[in-house]
Amino acid sequence: MKYDILLIGGNGFVGRVLAAQLQAAGYSVLMPTRHMASARELRMLPKIHLEEADVQEFDDLQKLCARIKPSGAVINLVGMLHDKPGEPYGSGFKAAHVDLPKNIITAMQLAGLKRYLHMSALGADSHGPSMYQRSKGDGAAAVVASNLDWTIFRPSVVFGAQDQFINLFAKLTKFLPVMPLAHSGAQFQPVSVDDVASAFTKSLKMPNTIHQSYDLVGPTVYTMKQIVEFAAKKVHSKCVIIPVPDFVGYLQALAFEYLPLPTLMSRDNIDSMKSPNILPLNGQDALTDVFGISRRTLEGMK
Repeated sequence: MKYDILLIGGNGFVGRVLAAQLQAAGYSVLMPTRHMASARELRMLPKIHLEEADVQEFDDLQKLCARIKPSGAVINLVGMLHDKPGEPYGSGFKAAHVDLPKNIITAMQLAGLKRYLHMSALGADSHGPSMYQRSKGDGAAAVVASNLDWTIFRPSVVFGAQDQFINLFAKLTKFLPVMPLAHSGAQFQPVSVDDVASAFTKSLKMPNTIHQSYDLVGPTVYTMKQIVEFAAKKVHSKCVIIPVPDFVGYLQALAFEYLPLPTLMSRDNIDSMKSPNILPLNGQDALTDVFGISRRTLEGMK
C-alpha cells in the first residue's frame, strides 16, 4: 500500500497532534517508530499506520520513502533539546538535526519524492551561541540547498497539554517551596502545538509555501520568570521564584548533566537563552498572515 504522508518523529509531542490533524484532513499516514508500545494510542486512528523502523538507519529510511505516493509528502519533526549523555559532545545534535535531514533528502530523491516539510526552530543559526541552534541551522541549510519542494517551520517554545516545558516547571514549583531561577529575563514567544500542527497540515495544499521558511510564534512575549509564574499558577503552587545571577544557572546546569536523572537544563540550553526566542523585529506573523490561524494564547492552555 502507498501512503500520502511519511511522518518522521510522529511519536513525539507535536507529532501526535499533527497525526490526528492529518487524519482529520483525510490523509493516510505512515509513521515509523522504534517503540511500538509507546505509540499505542495512535493505533486507534484508522488512517495512521505504525511501522517499527529506525530512521537513523538509511536502509529503513529508503524503504519507508518507497511506500509514499509520488504526489505525497515527507514530514520531519525530529528534534532533541539535550545531547546524548556518555557520547562525544554535540554528536547527538548532529545526528538528529543534520545527518538525518540529509539522509531524508537522499532517500526522497531516490524514491522520486519532492514535497518535504521540515521542523526547525526559532533562533536556528549555523553561527548561533548554542550547539542546538547551530545544528538546527546546519540542518535547515541542507534542506534549502536541496532540489526538493521544501517548507521550513521555525517555532518558538511549543506549549500544549502534554508539553515538557510548562508542565515540567509546573511539577517543580509544586514540590519546591523556593525556586532559584537564572536567566529569568530570557524572552520567549510560546506557540500552541495545535497552531503549529495546523500550519503543517494547511501547507500541504498551499503551493505558495514551497521554498519558504516560517517563524511560528504565539501572540505574547514572556520572560522566563513570567512563564514559571504561569506554570506555578496553573497548579495552584505557592512556590517563591527568586532570580539569581546567570552564572549560577550555568553551575546548576552543569550539576544536572552529571546527575543520574533525565537532564532538566543543560549548559547548551543556557547558551540558547543568550538570544531572545521571539519574532524578529518586522518579522511576519506567519500563522495569521499566511495560514489564517487565530493564534491561541498561553492563558487559554488547558
